[in-house]
Amino acid sequence: MFKFNYLLAIILICFFLPVKGQDSKNNLWKGFEKVKLTIDGHEAYYVKPAHPLAGNPWVWRASFPDWHTEIDSILLTKGFYVAFINVDDQYGSPQALRIWDKFYTYLTGKQAFAPKVALEAVSRGGLYAYGWAKRNPDKVSCIYAETPVCDFKSWPGGKGKGPGDAKAWEELKQVYHFTEEQALAYNDNPIDNLEGLASFRVPVLHTIGLDDKLAPPNENTYLFAQKYVALGGPMSIHPVTQGPFELQGHHFNIDRPGYYADFIFNNSYPVKTILPYSNFYKTAGKLNNFYYAVTVKKKATVSFLGGSITFNPGWRDKICKYLKETYPTTDFHFIAAGIPSLGSLPHAFRVQRDILDSGKNDLMFVEAAVNDRGTDSTTQVRSLEGIVRHVKKANPYTDVIFMSFADPQKIENYNKGKISPELVNHEMVAGHYNIPYINLSLEAHDKIKNGELNWADDFKDIHPWYHGQELYFETIKSLLQACVQDQYKEPVSIKLPQPIDKARFENGHYYNITNAKLGKGWQITPNWKPNDGLSTRDGFVNVPVLNADEPGAELSLPFKGNAVGIAVVAGGDAGTISYAVDNAQFKDLDLFTEFSSWLHLPIYHLLGDNLSSGNHVLKIKISPQKNNGSKGHACRIVNFFVNDK
Repeated sequence: MFKFNYLLAIILICFFLPVKGQDSKNNLWKGFEKVKLTIDGHEAYYVKPAHPLAGNPWVWRASFPDWHTEIDSILLTKGFYVAFINVDDQYGSPQALRIWDKFYTYLTGKQAFAPKVALEAVSRGGLYAYGWAKRNPDKVSCIYAETPVCDFKSWPGGKGKGPGDAKAWEELKQVYHFTEEQALAYNDNPIDNLEGLASFRVPVLHTIGLDDKLAPPNENTYLFAQKYVALGGPMSIHPVTQGPFELQGHHFNIDRPGYYADFIFNNSYPVKTILPYSNFYKTAGKLNNFYYAVTVKKKATVSFLGGSITFNPGWRDKICKYLKETYPTTDFHFIAAGIPSLGSLPHAFRVQRDILDSGKNDLMFVEAAVNDRGTDSTTQVRSLEGIVRHVKKANPYTDVIFMSFADPQKIENYNKGKISPELVNHEMVAGHYNIPYINLSLEAHDKIKNGELNWADDFKDIHPWYHGQELYFETIKSLLQACVQDQYKEPVSIKLPQPIDKARFENGHYYNITNAKLGKGWQITPNWKPNDGLSTRDGFVNVPVLNADEPGAELSLPFKGNAVGIAVVAGGDAGTISYAVDNAQFKDLDLFTEFSSWLHLPIYHLLGDNLSSGNHVLKIKISPQKNNGSKGHACRIVNFFVNDK
C-alpha cells in the first residue's frame, strides 16, 4: 500500500509540474515573461513585452494587479512593460511611498525603464498612485484610475455618505500613526495639494460607476476633478453605465479596454528625452555628517539662508516634508531664514543672528545668486567664502549646499554663450571648499532648450510658479539622494583650506544702531513702520530704526574690524548720504533704488572693506543732493554690520 501511494504521488507531482511554454506563477503572466524580485522585503515583479518599444515605456499598477488586466495585456502586446510592488494595507502612507521610490529607482536605473511612468490605480490604489504622483509629478506620463479612492475620510473612514470600513480605518490610523483627530485633519489626500501635478499637465482619466456607494464620486472623483481642472490639470471622467455592477456599484466590467489602453499609449509613447537632474549639480564632498545626524543621532537642524525664493512657499516646504518622511524617526529642527531681496553680502553679516544663534547646524542651504546680480564679484566672493568659513567655525561638522537659482538675465546670458558672474563665483567658492553645488539657472536654460518647460508658463518670473518650484525641489532632492552613503562614517571635521581672499567676511555680524554717536537730526524710532502705504519686508518693519531726513544731519560710529556697512530700508523718500571711514574723503551714495517707488527695500551697503586691523570711525551725513525720483532725503538704518578681523 505504501509503495502504491508513493508511486501515485510521484505521478501526480509530475502531472502538475509546469510545462515549458505554459503559464506559470513563477515566470509567466498572460503568456509574457514575469520577472520577480524583492525590494526592501516587499515582493515585486515586472512583466516583459515580447518586443519592447524604444525607450522602454511602462505601466505601474497600484493595488489589485490581477484585476481588470485587459488594458495591461493590450499594452504588453504593443511593447509596454507592466510593473507592480506589493505594499498593500499601507493605504498610500509615506513609508509605502518610500518603497515605491526604491522600486522606481531600480526599474529606471538598473533596467533602463522610461523616466516617466503611466500609473494605473484601482480603488484604494488611488491613495498610492496619487500620493506618489504628487511627490514625483516629473516622473508621471499619465494616470488611469478605476473607481479610485481620492480621500481616505470617504473610504475607509466612512465620514461621508459611504459606509466605510471600520477595520481598515483602524489599520490606516495605525499605519499613519494618527489619532482620530489627526486622521480627520490630514491635508495631503489625493484631493489635496495638486498644484505641482497640474503644473506638469499630467493627463488623468477616471472610470467610475455613477452609483458607487463605497467610493462615492461626489466625495472622490468629482471633488478631485473640480480641484485639478481648476489648477489647469487635464482630466476626463468616463462613467461606465452598462452592468453588471457588484459590491454596491464599486465593481464593474471595463467597457472599452482598447480605448483606455490608447490613452496610456498616446501619453507615454514615444518616450521623450528628459535631461537628468545629475547634469546640474556636483556632489563634491557629499553630506556624510548630515546623514550621520539623521540616521544615527536621530536629531538634526536644517537651515535655509536665502532671498525671496527661499522665503516664499514652495521648494523649501517640500524639502522639509521630504526629509521628515524619509527619516520619520528623526527629530528635525528647521530654520527658515529667507528674507526677500537679500543676497550674499547680507547673508554674510546676518548668518550669526538669523541662524547660528539658534544652535549648531547639521545642514545649511545657501541661495544668493539671483539677488547678487549687481553686486561686484569681489564682494560676492568675500561674502560667500565668509559664510562657509563662519558656519564651519561655529560647527566644523555642518554640511553646506550652495544653490544658484534662475532669473531671465542668467538664461539670456546662457543663450549668448556667456555665464553670469554670480554663477561663476558660486561654483568657484563651492569647489574651493568641496561642498555640493546646484546650478538651477543652467538647468532651467537646458530644460527650456530641450522642450521640457518654458519660462513664461512654468516660471512666470524670477519667483518660480508651481512647475518651477517642483523643478527646484526635484533637483535638490536628487542631490540629497545622490549624497547618501552606503555606510555612514563618524562625523568628520575637515580642515578648512587656505582662504581665497584675505579680506573675506568670515566674522560678519550685526552691530547695534545704539553704538552710533548721534548728531542733530538723527533719532531712533523704536518700532518703525511706514506711513506712506508702501510695501515692506519681514524683519525690516516694526523694528528699531535709526533715521534722519534733513540734509546736514550727521553721525559717527566707532567700530573695530576690517569691514563696515549699513542695512537700510529705502522707500520713496530715500535720500543720498555722504560717508567716510576715518580720515578718508567723503563719498556720496544714492539710497534710492528702482524698487523704492513701491517698496521700502531692505538693502545692504558696504561702506568700508579691506581695512587695516584696529579701531575705526565711520561718519555718515545726509547730503542735500537726492535722486530725481525720490520724494525726500531720508536715511533709515536698521543695522550696522561689521566684520571683525
